[in-house]
Amino acid sequence: MANLKYEIVETVGVVSEGAKGWKKELNLISWNDRAPKYDLRDWDEAHEKMGKGVTLSKEELLQLKELLNGMDF
Repeated sequence: MANLKYEIVETVGVVSEGAKGWKKELNLISWNDRAPKYDLRDWDEAHEKMGKGVTLSKEELLQLKELLNGMDF
């Protein structure tokens, strides 16, 4: 896999933490010098290793918020 360049522009918050210290975080990240997008994935403590995740534009994140607000829990 090619080198992946990323910069965490803003940490929005931690969703959960695993037993080994990895945290599922919502961050605003610039991938490969592109415009930042919202990103939800697991990170190690140093933010050097990451798990699979999902990257969303602001519009997609707002649509997800609407969907979640409409759910009955």
